[in-house]
Amino acid sequence: MDPIILARLQFAITTIYHFFFVPLTLGLSIIVALMETLYVRTGREVFKTMTKFWGKLFIINFAMGVVTGIVQEFQFGMNWADFSRFVGDIFGAPLAIEALLAFFLESIFLGVWIFGWKRLSKGMHAVAIWLVAIGSNISALWILIANAFMQQPVGYSIENGRAVMTDFIALILNPKVWVMFPHTISAGLATAAFFVMGISAYHLLRKQNVEVFNRSFRIAAIIGAIAVVMVGLNGHSQTQQSVETQPMKLATAEALWETENPASLSILTIGDLSQTKEIFSIRIPNLLSFLSFSQISGEVQGIYDLQAEY
Repeated sequence: MDPIILARLQFAITTIYHFFFVPLTLGLSIIVALMETLYVRTGREVFKTMTKFWGKLFIINFAMGVVTGIVQEFQFGMNWADFSRFVGDIFGAPLAIEALLAFFLESIFLGVWIFGWKRLSKGMHAVAIWLVAIGSNISALWILIANAFMQQPVGYSIENGRAVMTDFIALILNPKVWVMFPHTISAGLATAAFFVMGISAYHLLRKQNVEVFNRSFRIAAIIGAIAVVMVGLNGHSQTQQSVETQPMKLATAEALWETENPASLSILTIGDLSQTKEIFSIRIPNLLSFLSFSQISGEVQGIYDLQAEY
């Protein structure tokens, strides 16, 4: 098999497996922090029990996310060495800041939180888990800054055949970051909320610790309802931004072979890339006209026409 295909498969498997844990870490850290805050404010033992139960699941999930994330970072250099050499001066900076700032913040205070139940006051112990939650989500921000550069390169120049950072502020303020970050955080909250609701429902059906899981379910349901709405709104903003900056990427995602006005939404499309045509598709017509897909698909067709000329 082609080594490039093998490298892609390996990296894809690592990335997918890693991302099983990432959104749950982002959202569950906030939910656990909210539960402990309720315990501090009310003094009710039920909230302490909830915090400890969901906190244990958070710790397991956090550990798995760290392990798979380290493997993924190694693969940047092992699988994609040329890419790392070319953009390493830019791409590596936010990843280094993420490790030295955000990851150490969350990992240190997670240790404080785990071993500090009998050593810290209730208030300080709650502060520790909030710092874990803040660190986790700041970690996501720096990783998305690195990812945003790959989607929309800013603040760089090409010198001696390599990309060199020229404007660190532009890298941080990349417009792509500020549509990706809210979407990621709201998706993390939605994931964690449904995770909590699912496990709570299981225990409620078995009538185990009814008060703990009833309250857990209700808290998660409120957070999940808000988060799902935010996922939709933020996702729409991210897509609108992609229309302007990555029209070919979005056209590919929607399998748009020819200009359509208004464009349809692809539910499932099986296509022939060599002949640029559909073999089978399930589409919802006229649903995405507000996204200006006619512009996107027009650019796709223009590229095909240009290729045909040469």
